[in-house]
Formats: sequence, structure tokens, C-alpha cells
Amino acid sequence: VQLQASGGGYVQAGGSLRLSCARSRRTDDTYRMAWFRQALGKEREFVAATTWIGGTYYSDSVRGRFAISRDNAKDAVHLQMNNLKPEDTAVYYCAASAARNRYDKWSEVAHWGQGTLVTVSS
Repeated sequence: VQLQASGGGYVQAGGSLRLSCARSRRTDDTYRMAWFRQALGKEREFVAATTWIGGTYYSDSVRGRFAISRDNAKDAVHLQMNNLKPEDTAVYYCAASAARNRYDKWSEVAHWGQGTLVTVSS
């Protein structure tokens, strides 16, 4: 399975960006799709997750500003990031995991996409 991430870039504080991630094929261990991020010098952290049948989960730091959505027909998920802050600056990773795994633990992720850099200037 491959996860192809796209989007990211540079934006000023208060701006918006949209990330997308497409899976190459449907498997049990891509039931749940999520985004993690890793800032320079920090551990990778959970951002948001969803499943192909619904439900959304967010970290406290992004709830109300970010929105994760899915496009079942295209096997893709999107992360709409609004009101971005400098502390959102990080490399964002698309991730997939099975239903039995925790959605917020990077150690239980089955597949990772390539990272995409998001830079928010103050």
C-alpha cells in the first residue's frame, strides 16, 4: 500500500492550507486514515483521524481549526487547516491503520505517506 500526500507550503498566520492523501488500494490496515505532524526537535504527534465509514477525531491543539474529510470514490482524505498558527509549523504525515489499532498512536500506524512541510510565519 502506498499513501500519496500532497499540499502543504508556506502561509502567514491566520491563513489556510489543504493537505490531501490518497491510498493506492483498499486494505484492512487502511481502515483508519490520519494525519500526524512532527516539528523540528519534537516528537511526532497526532493531529486528526477519520475512517472510511465516518467519525472524526482531533487533537486538542487543532480542534475547531482543522477539518478532516474523506472522498470514498477517490480513496482520498483531506485535511483543511484554517486559522493556522506558527506552532502548526511541522512536517505533516499521512498515516493509515487498522480498526483494531489506536488512531492517535504513531507506533500503531501500518502505513506512512511521505511528509509534506507546512510553514506558518508570524
